[in-house]
Amino acid sequence: MRIYRIAFLTPALVALVWLAAACSTVAISGRKQLNIIPDGEMLAMSYQQYDAFLTENPPGKDAEQIARVKRVGAHIQKAVEAYFAGEGRSAHLQGYEWAFNLVESEDVNAWCMPGGKVVFYSGIMPVCGDDLGVAVVMGHEVAHAVAEHGAERMSQALLAQMGGAALSEAVKDEPQKTQQMWMTAFGLGAQVGVLLPFSRTQESEADHLGLIFMAMAGYDPSAAASFWERMAAQGGGKPPEFLSTHPSDQTRIRKIREHLPEAMKYYQP
Repeated sequence: MRIYRIAFLTPALVALVWLAAACSTVAISGRKQLNIIPDGEMLAMSYQQYDAFLTENPPGKDAEQIARVKRVGAHIQKAVEAYFAGEGRSAHLQGYEWAFNLVESEDVNAWCMPGGKVVFYSGIMPVCGDDLGVAVVMGHEVAHAVAEHGAERMSQALLAQMGGAALSEAVKDEPQKTQQMWMTAFGLGAQVGVLLPFSRTQESEADHLGLIFMAMAGYDPSAAASFWERMAAQGGGKPPEFLSTHPSDQTRIRKIREHLPEAMKYYQP
């Protein structure tokens, strides 16, 4: 008589199976990432936090800069939508409510929350200089959003600090801690010379995707290297690369140049 053995899953194995199921794939790069937060919850919190930020921070004063951010943002939006449509993945952008705003602040900063909610700080506009410079930053920041880097960071934080609690439960049970995790995940209040405190992998990924998006929007991606050289001049003394979550300026620029031949295939002036 054949004897069948029933294998029981240990809690650790159950967790591994759950985490494996929670993995998703980043567009273009194909990297696997952890994301345990439903898109609906992420977007709802994003829109709430974005509206609160705009209420609490003064809007930009320079009409030309405001128009530039909105104009370039609209072009990048169309490029992103065209890319995902071409890949048969338009559903990835479902629920997006794009917005492009400028706030008055000396910080050299910009970010994009889930759902295409973008903010530029007036302090970064002189570094951008023109539409090309804004397109470099816009493509990079939007890439963070569509690659769901913020959701990845929030997922990691929920696992580390709250044992994998659902975002909705975390907001209800520990709103202050959840707010702090959100601030960290999306870089609100980052210091001069630093765009977003993502990992090196995420930063390089955003550079790569951003080049393609700006190229599809009709902006020459070769301008990215010059922009990051200007950003490097803003930063002053920096720690060695192995002590930083960001790629060193030299590494970032080198990798950008390595990705340029691919990005140029998408470029149509």
